[in-house]
Amino acid sequence: MLEASRERGANPPPDNFVADLAEGAEKYFYETHRKRQAQAWAYAFDRLPVYLLPEERLVGMVYHLGEKPDVPHPMVWGEATHRRALEELPENSELVDLRLYSDGSFPGHITWRWDWMLEKGALQMRQEYLDGLAAAQHDVAAEFYRGVIIMLEAMLRWNDRHLQAMNDALDTADPEDRARLRELIDLCERVPAHPARTFHEAVQSFYFQFIAVMRENPYGGNGPGRLDYFLWPFLKRDLAEGRTTLEEARELIDELFIRMHERIQAADGWVETIVVGGTHPAGNSAVNPLSTIMVESIMDLDQTHPSVYVRIPDEAPDDFLDLATRYLLEGQNRAQILSDRSIVAAMKSYGMPEEDARMYTCGGCMEILPQGMNSDMLFTGTCNVPKTVELMLTGGKCLRTEKSLTAIDLPPLSAYSTFDELYEAFEKELSRELNVMFKRLDIGSEEMARNRPAYLISSMISDCFERGREMHDGGARYHDYGIAPLGIQNAGDSLFALRRAVFDDRLCTADELVDAMAANFDGHEALRRRLRALPKFGIQHPEADAMTDRVLATVCDICASYRNRWSGRIKPMVFTFVWAPPTGAALGATADGQYAGKPIAHGLTPQTAGMTDGITAAVLSSTGLCLDRIAGASTTMWDIDSQWADHQTAKSILKSFFQLGGHIFQGNTTDVSELIRATENPEDFPNLMVRVGGFSARFVTLGPELQDEIIQRYRHTG
Repeated sequence: MLEASRERGANPPPDNFVADLAEGAEKYFYETHRKRQAQAWAYAFDRLPVYLLPEERLVGMVYHLGEKPDVPHPMVWGEATHRRALEELPENSELVDLRLYSDGSFPGHITWRWDWMLEKGALQMRQEYLDGLAAAQHDVAAEFYRGVIIMLEAMLRWNDRHLQAMNDALDTADPEDRARLRELIDLCERVPAHPARTFHEAVQSFYFQFIAVMRENPYGGNGPGRLDYFLWPFLKRDLAEGRTTLEEARELIDELFIRMHERIQAADGWVETIVVGGTHPAGNSAVNPLSTIMVESIMDLDQTHPSVYVRIPDEAPDDFLDLATRYLLEGQNRAQILSDRSIVAAMKSYGMPEEDARMYTCGGCMEILPQGMNSDMLFTGTCNVPKTVELMLTGGKCLRTEKSLTAIDLPPLSAYSTFDELYEAFEKELSRELNVMFKRLDIGSEEMARNRPAYLISSMISDCFERGREMHDGGARYHDYGIAPLGIQNAGDSLFALRRAVFDDRLCTADELVDAMAANFDGHEALRRRLRALPKFGIQHPEADAMTDRVLATVCDICASYRNRWSGRIKPMVFTFVWAPPTGAALGATADGQYAGKPIAHGLTPQTAGMTDGITAAVLSSTGLCLDRIAGASTTMWDIDSQWADHQTAKSILKSFFQLGGHIFQGNTTDVSELIRATENPEDFPNLMVRVGGFSARFVTLGPELQDEIIQRYRHTG
């Protein structure tokens, strides 16, 4: 099955969904805007192919990667957002052009309460929305309820077409295969229309609604979330009543993971995330046998999807911590380990009730949200914090392009008489830039609500039904945005170095420092060496660490001060994804002696120059930051020499990291020499996986900049 799945995934059939969607939009042109959108989606669903695959025990398949590029999507929001931003926020274009932040508002990167489908069945959900429609108090609610009904009915019709295909196949099936087909027919006659009763029914119901939702919302980062948490009650009951075994459950999970990978095999960065372990809303451990099965399944399957991450509860069973450690060392660089204690505390700091926070999951790479409670604007862009530092020193001039800010006059470094005066101006400018970005995101949110309805997924988002609104239109319990502030530690090291060099120790004048940076330190090597010799964040130097903490607190304060159009929060989510090389490429030489264009550090991991005192000091510095302020959590990247870090050593590092308040631990254990050989002979390493930054990918498929960044990372060893 695995071999056949890989063959199909490597050669997916053409995807006509967008063309059918456009045809449906044309067909229903006479309907109101919202109803036309729902009818068009249903029209396209009715034309989805039905695939019956040999030996399958789960039914359903869609392929996302074969869309025809020449077919325009009929429901777009990007162009309208860009046009409005040009009119309403003239500063936006300049800030994007200078690489101060990315022009984002990407969709996706959430999960939803698909367990409602398992518990109620699609028919009961449809009836609830019919009742809601009959009692709707306003047109917005009526449009929303009607859209959900249309989509639920389309999903059920798609299931009926699978049933018809299997009944047709039964007539010509080999005798030994008829029992399997009859079992699948019985399965699909039950779910997803009706509540699931067994583990097999629950997995089928999950899988069918999942691929249906992903066809409606085909965006990277959307994922199952707490799969073990919601499926375990069904397996627990089956085990108690003797209907199945853990071995049979493992086979079904293996097939589920193989099928998920097949759909998106060629897109490693798609990141459909499963988070296992963690806690119940009441605070007790939710670790169960399915948690172990899912980790062991993905370790044994040589594939990149789905991403399986591990939540460590406060009172984690020791064998579960052993499993997480083994996953870190032997899981082909897939592991991402999360601390419930510190992440839940950070989510509570923004006012989220603890029972909601304890239901957190990752929407893709690490976008933290409580399962099924947030609209999907958590992957909305990045801000280049050290770039703002650069402009503060040069009077608004970019060292890479020589372009200058025109919307505001920034004095050069020489104009400031004290460092605190400079830092106050830095805070003010960073706040100006980010508030333009936040307003740009509000425009994107409005256009998504108008032009990208998400009826099926919204039927499984908390409070949408009660409010009578789709998730983008104020229906979701939390309408929070997530932004990724990049290079906080780079900015901290630069600010600390210039404070020491210019204001405290008088190593150089302000003009001398800026001239050296503008020359990329050509002719200023002596000054560069003195700057590099100054303490860096990561070596447990109190003042250097305090500067990075100050920058982080500034970013958190700016985010906390803004309320978006539905009174939601801006949540900093500190991760780096694939942005380390391009973000660094936008930077000139920095005040801490770094040459221009070097990749920035990952998450809140110290720069290489701050790792010189070893992993203990680096972890202490990283966990000593104000992590309880980061409502969207923070990642760290710890690449470790596997010859040094045996199981007990790695387990001790993990335990210390979590006890000290760290959020998310990830890294690579592959030997650097193997990575170099893979760059020289990629055909010999087709499935060598590496941790990129929030996701794992096949090393040889990455661009040379990312490959080089991974090779050059600091490796911790004894």
